[in-house]
Amino acid sequence: MPNSNAKLHSNHRVGREASRRELVSRSLQSAQHCLENQDFGTAYAHYLLVLNLAPELKTTVKETFQFTLFKWAEELDSLARIQDLFNCYEQALELYPNDEVICNSMGEHLFRMGFRDEAAGYFHKAVKLNPDFADARENFYRVANWLVERWHFIMLNDAKRNLTYLQAIENAVHSGSKSVLDIGTGTGILSMFAKKAGASFVYACELSKTMYELAHDVVVANNMEREIKLLHLKSLDIEIPKDIPERVSLVVTETVDAGLFGEGIVESLIHAWEHLLLQPK
Repeated sequence: MPNSNAKLHSNHRVGREASRRELVSRSLQSAQHCLENQDFGTAYAHYLLVLNLAPELKTTVKETFQFTLFKWAEELDSLARIQDLFNCYEQALELYPNDEVICNSMGEHLFRMGFRDEAAGYFHKAVKLNPDFADARENFYRVANWLVERWHFIMLNDAKRNLTYLQAIENAVHSGSKSVLDIGTGTGILSMFAKKAGASFVYACELSKTMYELAHDVVVANNMEREIKLLHLKSLDIEIPKDIPERVSLVVTETVDAGLFGEGIVESLIHAWEHLLLQPK
C-alpha cells in the first residue's frame, strides 16, 4: 500500500510538470503570435505567465520580453494610462531586478513625465549595474544638470568658504564634538571634513534622491563609505534610535539661500536641531 501511494504521488508530480510545460509552450506560442500582430498588451501578459511558471527561461526570453514591455509601455503612455505603465515596469523589475535596460527605460518615462528626481534614481541604478551603459550614463548626467543647482558648483570651488568651514568643524570636533550630523549634505563635503577632523560618528541626510546618490558616489570615491552614514531623509524625519543611535553633539549645515525666508525653513531647522542635538548640561 505505501508503495502504491508513493507511485500515485509520483504520477501526480509528473502530470503537473507535463501540464506546466504544455502551458508554458502554448503561452510562448501565443506571445509570439501576438507580437506578429502587434498586440503588445496580450503578448506582455503571456510573457508574465511564462516567466512566473518557468523562471528558468528568464535568460532565454529576456530580450523579447524587454521589447514587448517597451512597446506596450509606449501604447500605455499614448493612452495616458500612466498607472498601468508603472505597474508593468514594477512587474518587470520584480522579474529582472538587476536589468539595467529596464531601469533606464523606467527612468526615461519618469523623466518625460516630470519626475526628475525619481528618474535620476533609476538612471543611477542602471549605471551602477553596468558602468559601460552609455545611454544610462548620459541620461543620469542630463537629469543631474536639471536637479543640481548652479550654485553648488560655485560653492564647491570657493576655496575660502571651504577652508572656513573646515576650520570651524575642526575646532568643534577638537573641542569634544565627536558625533556629527550634516543636514542637507549635498555632495557630502562637510561630512568628509568632519570625519577627517576626527569625529567618531558622522551622519548625513539629504532629501534629494539625485544629491543623495551623488553624495554616495563622492563618499565611496574617498573611501569613507564605512565611516559616514548617508540617510535619504528630511532632517525632521530622522528618528532615534532607528536612523541614528543617539543625539549628536554637532550639527553642520549650509541650507541658507533665498528659499530660507518665507518657507518656514528656519523654524524647521531649529526644531530638527533641538530634536537631534545633545542639550548642554
